[in-house]
Amino acid sequence: MLGTGLLQGLAVTARNFVGSFHDPKRFVTTQYPEERTTLPEAYRNFPFLVSESADDPMGTLRCVACLICEKECPPQCIYIEKAKDKKPDANGKLQLYPSVFDIDIAVCMSCQICVEVCPFDAIKMDQVFEIAATDRFGGLMLDRHALAKPNSYFQEVRPTEAAEVDNRLAEARRAAQEKARTAAAAKAAP
Repeated sequence: MLGTGLLQGLAVTARNFVGSFHDPKRFVTTQYPEERTTLPEAYRNFPFLVSESADDPMGTLRCVACLICEKECPPQCIYIEKAKDKKPDANGKLQLYPSVFDIDIAVCMSCQICVEVCPFDAIKMDQVFEIAATDRFGGLMLDRHALAKPNSYFQEVRPTEAAEVDNRLAEARRAAQEKARTAAAAKAAP
């Protein structure tokens, strides 16, 4: 019959409208900014760079300037320049690092493609949404100093994903150390 979909939709709307008066849990209005809603763990807004240490965030960035995120970004809002030298990472191994890592959040569409393609778990999505700025060009262009946040922050905003990433990285470090020990033992034995 013609119009049954419309009638079913109106019935759902009426049911929800009437039910909202009797169930206090259904009141969803939040008196922002006095009250804050708890964001779900999967909420994503803009990317940030994960650093291993809060003491030296620039020295322990997980990013090795591989440029994959810059190439895969649909609106091309990520700008990376590789440094000419190498720095020791959190394990002491010499790695490349970005001398420039900028994200233009005025252009970023929060698609999370940069997070998905990063092979080093260096870029993750943040939950910060209050980003108002008085300068459209300078205030919305974030450099690596503004983007770098410690791993403890990542564990705070996304505990499930952070635990998974930390376990995977710890396992990779253990495997690399075991491989180095085995190679050293084989080299030492005649």
